[in-house]
Amino acid sequence: MRTGVVGLGMGLHLAEWGRKVGLEVVAVCDRDPERRALARARLPGAVLVEQWQELLEHRLDGVVLANDFDEHAPLAVAFLNRGVHVLSESAACVDAAEGARLVAAADGSSATYSFAENYVAHPHVRLIRQAIEAGELGRVSLIEADYLHGMSPPDVAGLIGDPGHWRGRIAPTAYCTHTLSPVLALTGARPVEVSAFSVDEADPRAAVVMAVRLSTGALALTRHGFLQGEPESHWSWISVRGTRAMAESVRAAGERSWSVRVRTEGWATPDGHVREEERSPVPLTLAGEPVARAAEGTVRVLRAFRATMERGEPPLVPVRPAVAASLVGVAGAESLANGSRPVPVPAVATGPESCSGS
Repeated sequence: MRTGVVGLGMGLHLAEWGRKVGLEVVAVCDRDPERRALARARLPGAVLVEQWQELLEHRLDGVVLANDFDEHAPLAVAFLNRGVHVLSESAACVDAAEGARLVAAADGSSATYSFAENYVAHPHVRLIRQAIEAGELGRVSLIEADYLHGMSPPDVAGLIGDPGHWRGRIAPTAYCTHTLSPVLALTGARPVEVSAFSVDEADPRAAVVMAVRLSTGALALTRHGFLQGEPESHWSWISVRGTRAMAESVRAAGERSWSVRVRTEGWATPDGHVREEERSPVPLTLAGEPVARAAEGTVRVLRAFRATMERGEPPLVPVRPAVAASLVGVAGAESLANGSRPVPVPAVATGPESCSGS
């Protein structure tokens, strides 16, 4: 399928993996001439343009949006209106009105919207999902998710204090989809209400904790930003407690960080004994070669996007869960600005979609 890419930071990484999974990356875009020069060397044969509007004239089947965090929705709407399938990086939208326009465009298009949320498809998240779907955990009551970077204080200040970088202009709650999207995929829930807290009042933009009430009645606690103790499973750690058992990704170095510990108390086992085991994910291969663990989610997202375009399979993360996860960050910013009071998460127009996470 003829595919374009907007934004050649993360987009170059996605374009290279896209070609490996069988996408025909024919045109790419970035305003930065140095990035275009790098893409010319690494993506032979692709047309390079400076303005994203030029891609609208390239008869594309699909487009990958990897431009700045807070600029995705207008481009997604434009391509959907042209009948071009969209795979968009986070965030899906920056406010409720933009989210509503995106949902309407996706509903009215002959093409589809997919959210490039690779954390839904990471190995440890998939293992936890298997335990939930097998009924091992019972009804999910508490779910915790971390997305944390253990950077030095000067490096953090240089990043979130730079008004020229999107990290410097977004709210500290905004970059929440790497925690919220797995939460919604694992529970099948909608976010209802959020309270957000700065971790350190002396440095309130560095890291936040959000308490999110879900439509199932469960509670989600998410931590994201810059804190020491960075998880080695691509900065992600997940814990799910159900009414019968618990499953959580292992806090360990290297390969074990992708494994999951499942614990069932004695009262819930047939023999009355506590059962605890550590489960390791089956490696993913591509063209007969193993895929690096941190890239597995990206490969699965791109494979799913190709299957959506070619065979009409449902998006891995469709538009409604994408908008819902993004709007938690919007409501969280309002909570943070108002003494951490609970704030309703804007409702997303109803539809049949859920995250497949396969």
